[in-house]
Amino acid sequence: MSDSVYDTKRLMQPDALRRMVLDLRQMETFIEDPLVITGADGVWYEDINGKRILDGISGVFVVTVGHNNRRVIDAMKAQLDTMSFAPPLHATNLAAIELVNRLADVTPDDLNTVKLLSGGSEATEAAMKLAKQYHRQTGNPNKYKIIARYQGYHGATMGALSATGTPRRKTMFEPTLPGYLHVHPPTCYRCPYEKTYPECDVFCARTIDEMIQMEGPETVAAVIVEPIGNTGGVITPPDEYLPTLRRICDEHDVLLIFDEIITGFGRTGQMFASQTFGTTPDILCMGKGMSSGYIPLAGIAFRDRIGEAFLGRDEDEVEFSHGHTYGGNPLASVAGLACLGEIVERDLPARAREMGAYLREQLEGLKDLGIIGEVRGRGLMVGVEFVEDPEMKKPFGQDVKFGVQVGKAALKKGLLTRFDPHWIAFAPPLIITREEIDILMDIFTESIKETLKAMGR
Repeated sequence: MSDSVYDTKRLMQPDALRRMVLDLRQMETFIEDPLVITGADGVWYEDINGKRILDGISGVFVVTVGHNNRRVIDAMKAQLDTMSFAPPLHATNLAAIELVNRLADVTPDDLNTVKLLSGGSEATEAAMKLAKQYHRQTGNPNKYKIIARYQGYHGATMGALSATGTPRRKTMFEPTLPGYLHVHPPTCYRCPYEKTYPECDVFCARTIDEMIQMEGPETVAAVIVEPIGNTGGVITPPDEYLPTLRRICDEHDVLLIFDEIITGFGRTGQMFASQTFGTTPDILCMGKGMSSGYIPLAGIAFRDRIGEAFLGRDEDEVEFSHGHTYGGNPLASVAGLACLGEIVERDLPARAREMGAYLREQLEGLKDLGIIGEVRGRGLMVGVEFVEDPEMKKPFGQDVKFGVQVGKAALKKGLLTRFDPHWIAFAPPLIITREEIDILMDIFTESIKETLKAMGR
């Protein structure tokens, strides 16, 4: 539907906007200067005033193959002429069958069984439910506890929120579900254990071994982690961290779940971050970039031995007791197929490695400004931590919110980022060019200098 069919003047009035509830936004503040997007192409958005905005965060870590990708759009249009919905309780469809087989081809090792879903929270919920039912059906019914990490985020639904370790996202909904435990993430730049890498021998990973033993291995079902943690500021683990988790989980018959909703589909320089870090989980959660934002699509892939525990006849009653209305939707499946085709055929993971290295190199060059503490990430998932004193790693005061100031200044200048009081993240579409990264860097640099000037520095 064209924007011309809308009564723009009426819809831009505060009373019309106030009826909305946007994600994590205070609407009274939003309607003072609302951002309303009317178009998108490549790595660019356009707002209602005709202003172009560089999409430095892929919408919200979603748009892998770029906006207005004709291959995806044409595939979806063709599917609409055939069928937009298939009955999920009774049947499947050819597009869904093709998609799960293509996914099995690109997931690591023997992650060959795929459950299609429609959102990231559904995927993490499904993964944790699968782990619990798997243990119940393989003779370990008391394994129900889930170990997750502080600063992690696994979704907005109640189970996913219970695994989440970010106070601002969960405390107002507590008490959450029982049986969820948390440990510190691998924040090497500012270690919560006051240790130094590599002398620490990834102590943060080894604490999980101790927790499992103290809780009783017979009670722990799974460990769930983001290979690179988003909400804590693109927390990137040392190379040994995830392999150490793999060994610990194997020793205690605990399933390892990777939440790759953000890191999957080329974002970190390989198809999945599990490949980037050379560690295969038992269950891999996928979403976001899976359909590049063209339609809701998500899923989980799991190992053959797990899949076998759910294979049987009706009378066996071992089927996975979980489902969602839009899981395996034919329209979503063709979008996923088209996106996956673009990622594989254009080798967008390699592009993410190349462009990500260039972006990090440019960001490292900003350390002369005296407020860049660390640049971290892999591929085209890059975070910058701001500090008042880089030598002492001293953060700005909570009231300063330096990252928020820079992020808002950048948005006014035409650059969309993910900003937090102490850090900013970049995750542009994987199709971004070197020239577009130069534009991103120009705006980002100007925004930092403007913020410093306003502070009298």
